[in-house]
Amino acid sequence: MLVFVTSHKGGTGRSVTAANIAYRSALAGKSTCYLDYDFGSPTAGITFQIPQAVNGVEGSGPSRGGLHRYLLGQIPSPERLDVWGTSERASLRQRPVGSGSLVLLPGQRNGSEFGFTSDIAKRCVDLFLRLEEEFDLTLVDLSAGRSYASHIALAATATPSLCKVTARWLVFHRWTPQHVTAAADLAFEAGGILAVGGEYGHEPERLRESLRFVRTALIDARGSEVGHLDLAQQAFLRKCDDELSELARRKGVGRTTRLGSVPLDPLLQWREQLISDHDVQTRIANMRTVDAFVDLTAKLFDETAWEAV
Repeated sequence: MLVFVTSHKGGTGRSVTAANIAYRSALAGKSTCYLDYDFGSPTAGITFQIPQAVNGVEGSGPSRGGLHRYLLGQIPSPERLDVWGTSERASLRQRPVGSGSLVLLPGQRNGSEFGFTSDIAKRCVDLFLRLEEEFDLTLVDLSAGRSYASHIALAATATPSLCKVTARWLVFHRWTPQHVTAAADLAFEAGGILAVGGEYGHEPERLRESLRFVRTALIDARGSEVGHLDLAQQAFLRKCDDELSELARRKGVGRTTRLGSVPLDPLLQWREQLISDHDVQTRIANMRTVDAFVDLTAKLFDETAWEAV
């Protein structure tokens, strides 16, 4: 399965959430690969705490380099990093019994966005096909907005070679009017996922059915976490939540198209790291956050979560 993660705006928690989904997928025994297709800012190595890939990999010569060099035809295959074996974090170096493989394909250090060509699309198809054969789940973290990375992914998945492979799209957004509107715009408006996908030959309804939204850094306006606030503030938050729910419904980003939500967690806000069970046990992270990651991971494989709405 190929899962593409994107957002209209930066700062949504897209990349750290996607990395935690990959981590939870591997812990559940599924072979998992994470591709850093954020060409302008390839920082997945920070989240996985792999020193040699903090801002992508250097890579030089005829056989080494990140996804940039591969897609541009400069190397035959991108570098692959075994997260279990290369992370400097102790909890990741001790691969749990029964876990699946967890592999990172990093970007290129000092890389940048580049234009779309048919040759790049072909190399992308070849790569996706190889990964589909090897992994249960391949997560592709795309650059934010209407990016060339999204164009490449949409063009590749529309080809006869990949059109029958299960491909799903997750659009991340925070719970604010700006982010809800931007997420809907990226999905449904001109130049967005559905429109560009149609230009490359995707069936509109099938592509729409493969798209879901994920809310991040969410505060439950009626939950215990707001109990310390002044009553007027609590009432204001509930009013905002109601208005946002109505806006999301009108924009097509409401409950029926939401795959899940991730609560606000200080650890994610300040460190943007994988949350391990040890982090929860030592109380530096919240169990609700882990539950959200586990739930999102399970729903990726749950066909009922992707039925037509």
